[in-house]
Amino acid sequence: MSDAAMSIAVSALRAQSSNLSIISTNLANASTVGYKELTTNFKTLITNPYSSSSLNTGGVVVSSIQHVDLQGLIESSSSATNMAIDGTGFFVVTKTTDTNSFYYTRVGSFTPDADGYLWNENGYYLQGWPVNSDGSLVNGNGSVSSLETINLNSISGAAQATSTIEMVANLPADAVVGNTFTTSSEIYDSLGVSHTIEYTWEKTAANEWTLAVSGPTLGSDSSVTSGTLTGSPIAITFDSDGNLATTSPDPVSLSITGWTTGASDSAITLDLGTAGRTDGLGQFASEDGIPQVSVTSVNQNGLQFGELASVSIQSNGQIIATFNNGMSRPVYQIPLASFNNSNGLQLVSGNAYLATVDSGTYTLNVPGYGGTGAISGSSLEASTVTTSEELTDMIVAQQAYSAASQVISTSQDMFDALISSVR
Repeated sequence: MSDAAMSIAVSALRAQSSNLSIISTNLANASTVGYKELTTNFKTLITNPYSSSSLNTGGVVVSSIQHVDLQGLIESSSSATNMAIDGTGFFVVTKTTDTNSFYYTRVGSFTPDADGYLWNENGYYLQGWPVNSDGSLVNGNGSVSSLETINLNSISGAAQATSTIEMVANLPADAVVGNTFTTSSEIYDSLGVSHTIEYTWEKTAANEWTLAVSGPTLGSDSSVTSGTLTGSPIAITFDSDGNLATTSPDPVSLSITGWTTGASDSAITLDLGTAGRTDGLGQFASEDGIPQVSVTSVNQNGLQFGELASVSIQSNGQIIATFNNGMSRPVYQIPLASFNNSNGLQLVSGNAYLATVDSGTYTLNVPGYGGTGAISGSSLEASTVTTSEELTDMIVAQQAYSAASQVISTSQDMFDALISSVR
């Protein structure tokens, strides 16, 4: 029986040694971003399961289990490109920018490398889909093969053509029929080039005006006509209280074709206000008694060319680029991968995982859908290791190891006593 006791005790020493290694790994990764706690699984070893009359236990064996499905605490970060997953999903990453070998990770400490590619502190490159300005995918079929490495340096500058003009102005009620007045405003074509269009206001009858819009001309040289404008003249009427009554046509639409800059044709809605109100055009006496058109504001939504100023990460995984002209638009969509059994993933160096038969195949979803969870920008997921619990487990492992050592020492004493009795 002493030899069996020693064999069992040896298995216990091995098991507790492995347990201590797992505890040590957890403690070493207590501050590792996205790390998931390992636990030791002890199983009884049976050497003779069919015996009913003799000892059939053979000791213990151990295996480790990583609880990949545990959610770590999400902590704020000062980096706009750091991100954390609040849910069960995984970032799709690669080891190089042009590989077809895909890994999955929760480590969201992504920052641009020297070439602008987003990679994390463990050297894995983040994958995503390029999107159009409306957020729709440029390409993408739901598989990892359609992903590409996200590169912030590939985000070119952006401009926005004017599509709406909102005008607030007073037309002089004290003007006489036949008086004309001229104002102007700035617009932008699709290439971000500035142009000027001119408004000619003519009083045609009591409470009636005609607006003729001409131009455009280059903002940098008013002597150069830069396109052909259609959509005017516009007939405008006011009620007896000075409120806008009608515009014809309604709504007012202007078209500009043949831009000399090579820009796309422009379609512009001219908003002159709401009928029955003075939120746009109104007709009242001139303030100083001299008839003139008083323009309070002309707001248009066009933007000149702007370079990338910053990026931000949305909860739905969109990377939003903001340019120094004030324009913002989505440029990439980050998907999240989910697995039927995430605890079945194979851990590799750098706190990343490979899909296995046990984990099942991946499913890609936009964050917030398919149970993958949402993305928190400027955040990181902390390790799930609790140091106090690991230290407690270490004490238990140490005591179990010492007890197994004592069994071996006692068994040795029994052998020595047996040998002495034979002598």
